[in-house]
Amino acid sequence: MTREAVPAAGRRFRAYTAKHLDELTARAGLSADERLAVRAVAAVLPFRVNAYVVDELVDWSAAPDDPIYRLVFPQPDMLPAADVAEIAGLLSAGAPREELNRAANRVRAGLNPHPAGQLALNIPRAGEEPLPGVQHKYPETVLFFPKQGQTCHAYCTYCFRWAQFVGEPDLKMANDDIGSLVRYLGAHPEVTSVLITGGDPMIMGGGVLARYIEPLLALPQLESIRIGTKSLAYWPQRFVTDPDADETLRLFERVVDSGRSLAFMAHFSHPREMAPPLVHEAVRRIRDTGAVVRTQAPLIRSINDDAAVWADMWRTQVRLGMVPYYMFVERDTGPQDYFAVPLARASEVFNAAYRQVSGLARTVRGPSMSATPGKVCVDGVLEVAGEKVFQLHFIQARDPELVNRPFFARYDEKAAWLSELKPALGATHFPFQLAPSAEADPVPAVPVRPAHP
Repeated sequence: MTREAVPAAGRRFRAYTAKHLDELTARAGLSADERLAVRAVAAVLPFRVNAYVVDELVDWSAAPDDPIYRLVFPQPDMLPAADVAEIAGLLSAGAPREELNRAANRVRAGLNPHPAGQLALNIPRAGEEPLPGVQHKYPETVLFFPKQGQTCHAYCTYCFRWAQFVGEPDLKMANDDIGSLVRYLGAHPEVTSVLITGGDPMIMGGGVLARYIEPLLALPQLESIRIGTKSLAYWPQRFVTDPDADETLRLFERVVDSGRSLAFMAHFSHPREMAPPLVHEAVRRIRDTGAVVRTQAPLIRSINDDAAVWADMWRTQVRLGMVPYYMFVERDTGPQDYFAVPLARASEVFNAAYRQVSGLARTVRGPSMSATPGKVCVDGVLEVAGEKVFQLHFIQARDPELVNRPFFARYDEKAAWLSELKPALGATHFPFQLAPSAEADPVPAVPVRPAHP
């Protein structure tokens, strides 16, 4: 197979932050007032992008409507108009940083900064000491948040972990003591899979990443190590031309040679992210280590809420040797009201895309909600005993007895999250509300969101 040419030397990484927003959004043709509103949103939600995304992925001739632009640049209407106006006023008046932070924190507090009880999960099991940066989410799966991986090459505007990036210590999940994780796993032999996540672990250099991963290879129970990352889309140089690209790939080889599966969980939100030849070469090099590249992304209104976009993504991923894995539902946090697609529409998009691809792409699952009790998949809409309902099931659950057990919810064309659904067919509770773990791990009350446009 003839490979497309890639640069012989990588360009230096350059990050753009909120202080660059005015000049960048001017390229999109925004007026002064619109640029001020964008800066107001960026005072609440994090903004970071890099030169590769700006120069190679954004179509500036189509901005601000371009999907990649919307993927990384704040939108003036992502937050309530009154909140944006208040913070814009403070910015215009040159208000002190402390006053601006107070206003921003008030807005953040109303955005459900830690959905699905994430901070509570830092106490892995009842009666055990808190272990910051560790989530024992499912019996066999532990998530680890390395301290040096708590940023990204660029931030997605829809990111459900936005609270990690706003500089508030009480909202962060992080740990720099890999020994504490190894000790915890030694006491929990039921754990067979560790997911290293963030932020983005691939923001770390090869040597730092090795210090977190190599101690895990001494645990005989571990079958797989997963790395959740957006780096293939936002900085593929990480695996091709960066100074430590080869060092990182040798680390991947050591994991595979140890007899474990290394799953590289790549986030691709739009087909254009996979178009550059540099991405193709990065995927090839990762796969050559023996790692499996699995792909996932949320369904995001105004960015990828189109069946043709998803079918294109899945076909491209299969062609490049990647494995389509998940279509997620936008979580109930941050600007969910702006980006979320109602569950009924999400099911339509998924099924229409699924019908367009071959069996090799039908490894993908969704649309899936990563809710407190587990990953809930919307199987579809049907009529049972004269009642229109959603059929759902757990792909994964904190209570293993719930996995793959179908249940039903009343059809609601506006519902966008599990907390907005009601039991159907005369039931008074969902199965997860009756499960033995429900009393110990209750589903927190989440306000019902306004109707989506």
